[in-house]
Amino acid sequence: MTLPLELPEIETIRRDLDREISGRKVKEAEAASMAVLGRYKNRKSFTSLLAGLKVRSVRRLGLHLLVDLDDGNVMAVRLGAGALLRRHANKDAVARGTELTVTFTVGGQVRLVDPDGTSEVCLVPGGDLLGEFPALAALGLDPVGEPVSWTSFAGQVIPRAGDLKALLGDDSLVVGLGDVYIDEVLFHAGLRHDRQSDSLSIQEVRRLYRALVETVHEAVKYRGTSLEDRPFTDVFGVPGEFAQHLAVYGREGQLSPRSRSPIQRTKYKGRWTYYCDTQV
Repeated sequence: MTLPLELPEIETIRRDLDREISGRKVKEAEAASMAVLGRYKNRKSFTSLLAGLKVRSVRRLGLHLLVDLDDGNVMAVRLGAGALLRRHANKDAVARGTELTVTFTVGGQVRLVDPDGTSEVCLVPGGDLLGEFPALAALGLDPVGEPVSWTSFAGQVIPRAGDLKALLGDDSLVVGLGDVYIDEVLFHAGLRHDRQSDSLSIQEVRRLYRALVETVHEAVKYRGTSLEDRPFTDVFGVPGEFAQHLAVYGREGQLSPRSRSPIQRTKYKGRWTYYCDTQV
């Protein structure tokens, strides 16, 4: 099973696209099928809306990529597991699984490659974004978005009686974290995945907050994590490099950088969790 992309990978894509296509005008759009266009009756009812529009910027809300267009609409893109956005010259060979191609008047193309067709793309009025995607209104802390103080973070974590791994995977508390980065955050915070949030001391909450922000920013710095069970390449086809800096995830049996004892793994809610015996 291919794991879904997490916040650092989506933010890497966003930054690249914002630099690459902001200010460019769409010449045409082509869809290979209806796989990623579930909100439309046919392909043309979506692709015809893009022709002639100029991209103002590319931003992100949660794990949704939002392409602001000069007519006031927003092209919302949610990437499914195994899906990628790639920049191409018009003449480049088309990869298997390419579902959507947007061609610009100058500057080549952007292609959505999604072999399983689990992504979603649609155009929505800019002012109605939360009406179309109500779940986005309930998002929690975005570690690379608007800063939140550790005291505000503590005020949300401590009252919630639950396992830390489950809480960190809840988008209403923290946006866009999955198995990879949650295990890394908890290692750097020195906390176990099954530790109860309402048992944390103030010092432990501060460590958790610092580990969360630093881990995610480091992952963005190294342009995401590419793994065997979740390969990731940026819009230019270059793999993310943060896998070289992972402390525990996927490293069962290797020596922990903290204790020099073997890293362990256990099943948590049906998925592997990696940790060090120094986590409490």
